Amino acid sequence: MKRYEADRIRNIALLGHGGCGKTTATEAAIYTAKLINRMGKVEDGNTVSDFDKEEISRSFSVSTSVIPIEWKDHKINLIDTPGYFDFIGEVQSAIKVAGGIIIFVDATSGIEVGTEKAWDFAAEKKAPTFMFINKMDRDNADFEKVLNELREKFGKKIAPFQIPLGNNEHFVGNVNIAKMMAREYNGKDCIDKPIPEELMEQAMAIREMLLESVAESDEALMEKYFAGEVFTEKEIQVGLRRGILNGDIVPVICGSASKNIGIHTLLDMINDFSPSPKDMPPKQGKNPYNDEIVERTLEKNQPFSAQIFKTIVDPYVGKISLLKIISGTLTSDMEVLNANKDEKEKLNTPFLLRGKNQIEVIEVSAGDIAAVAKLQHSSTGDTLCSINEPVIYSGIEFVEPQLYLAIEPKAKGDEEKISAGLNKLVDEDPSFSFNRNKETKQTVIKGQGELHIKVIVSKLKNKFGTEVTLSDVRVPYRETIKGKADVQGKHKKQSGGHGQYGDVKIRFEPATADFEFAEEIFGGSVPRAYVPAVEKGIRECLETGVLAGYPVVNVKAVLYDGSYHDVDSSEMAFKIAASVAFKKGIEQAKPILLEPIVEVRVCVSEEYMGDIMGDLNKRRGRIIGMEPQENGGQLIIAEVPQSEMFKYATDLRSMTQARGVFTMSFVRYEEVPQMISEKIVEAAKVAKE
Repeated sequence: MKRYEADRIRNIALLGHGGCGKTTATEAAIYTAKLINRMGKVEDGNTVSDFDKEEISRSFSVSTSVIPIEWKDHKINLIDTPGYFDFIGEVQSAIKVAGGIIIFVDATSGIEVGTEKAWDFAAEKKAPTFMFINKMDRDNADFEKVLNELREKFGKKIAPFQIPLGNNEHFVGNVNIAKMMAREYNGKDCIDKPIPEELMEQAMAIREMLLESVAESDEALMEKYFAGEVFTEKEIQVGLRRGILNGDIVPVICGSASKNIGIHTLLDMINDFSPSPKDMPPKQGKNPYNDEIVERTLEKNQPFSAQIFKTIVDPYVGKISLLKIISGTLTSDMEVLNANKDEKEKLNTPFLLRGKNQIEVIEVSAGDIAAVAKLQHSSTGDTLCSINEPVIYSGIEFVEPQLYLAIEPKAKGDEEKISAGLNKLVDEDPSFSFNRNKETKQTVIKGQGELHIKVIVSKLKNKFGTEVTLSDVRVPYRETIKGKADVQGKHKKQSGGHGQYGDVKIRFEPATADFEFAEEIFGGSVPRAYVPAVEKGIRECLETGVLAGYPVVNVKAVLYDGSYHDVDSSEMAFKIAASVAFKKGIEQAKPILLEPIVEVRVCVSEEYMGDIMGDLNKRRGRIIGMEPQENGGQLIIAEVPQSEMFKYATDLRSMTQARGVFTMSFVRYEEVPQMISEKIVEAAKVAKE
């Protein structure tokens, strides 16, 4: 593939609800560009962009893939993203480097949750956006109905650029309103034809609407429009493009990806109307050493800079980093700086990825997307730049993981294998995380949903040869006391030769700090040399409480008396005596269980408010407040016991049809209600037995 300059490059992210046809459209585009001889099918597992074992076995996209194609002297990088919400991190990576966005809509289903989420992403990025109404060949496809839904939901900027030619099984092409001609697909090519008489009136009505948009894009064109003069084809093209780039117009086009109808026109429109990197403002970053604002443009004299937006980990090939070249030129054997890690990297020969196929290139220009292999220090989101002129760009903000589950190896001794595999998978997908909880002795994996975690578990098996089981996360409870106790702890042991003797009297009471120790010894009843051993003995006991074996907090111990033996006393004897006193004291000082409380912030639309608040109350939550949001939704803030929240992601998705999102953060510990406390203590006893 030849080198393309920025004005001839288009980076386009394909978004939409799961199953709306993004991957099929990508396959059709590859076929249309004559890169393959026949189109693969998602259900057959033979498409170019769904090449991962997980994608083939599940028949849907799990990862973002970049598909570069050449079309009419332009290079189009199609970025095919997953539609399922569990893989939202992949979408966020794609949007970071995309110039334009195409939202796919199923002509039989209309607007779905994924359509709304894709629209929100596009609006947040302020990216020029197209709508592609797909599956127009299906029996119950209805272009007019879906178009009206889109205009009602997203506003009047939604503008049809086409109307379908034929319906359902007779759908053969479309009428191009901007150029006022019909395009019919004959199974191989698109043939331009006159607009059928019966569609002319509808086409003219929509054209008038488009001409108004053209007039609004420029004052001179507005004057021409009101003077009744006819726009030239070039004026229409320039005016519509300006409106699309400004976000004032969102074109709606239609087709059937599975039959390759409308794909030629889609590629033409990407060339004609979507932004090139040259249409973007200069990219701003910071100098990592002095925080000064740095600006990079596409000019040829600019120093090299790029950002990694995706990492692919292959057990055999190694790590492949996909990057967007922001300034300068990428060539082989460059030495660059990773500005995030302050480490130098040697870049091997760059290549392009089309699915899993590598295409060798000599160099890659600014604005384009390329791949390099085997970087040592770099990960997704990192900036690579010239060593002498460093810059660091803002990273990719991934949605916080929402579902927590524990994983355990099926085979003993696989712990290290699992940890190594998870570290590599986090490189590949930073939208999940994991950690080893020292307290509960569990490895906790945090993902976006059940499907996300299932795919990670499957990858551990297929890529790294280790099988795991999933279980609920144990809650890190604490124990404390509500009362006071005054106890004696004595350790006395005689056995030929030296014996052991330690005797302490200690008061236990509640405290604000985790643990406080004091001594009030008078008259040397316990020699000073043994006081640290008493404190150490109590501190070691704090790790295992008397109720259910959880760590003990907020306790004060005061050593005030005791006795010793000149020969038999030792540090060990006083440590043991202190532990005897601790057990007695805590048991007598009204021990209770504490549970972690988290602040939960749930963002939902008004219609789900009642259900969400009712559900949070059932989870023993307290509603703290509500805040209206800019998008018309509501933010509900509540405090809820952590034990009720580990699987909340699944329940919230079910209650809100996947529209609700939430975040969760630890606040404090509170006393567990008596009834629940008894069950926890009983369960701990059973587990111990």
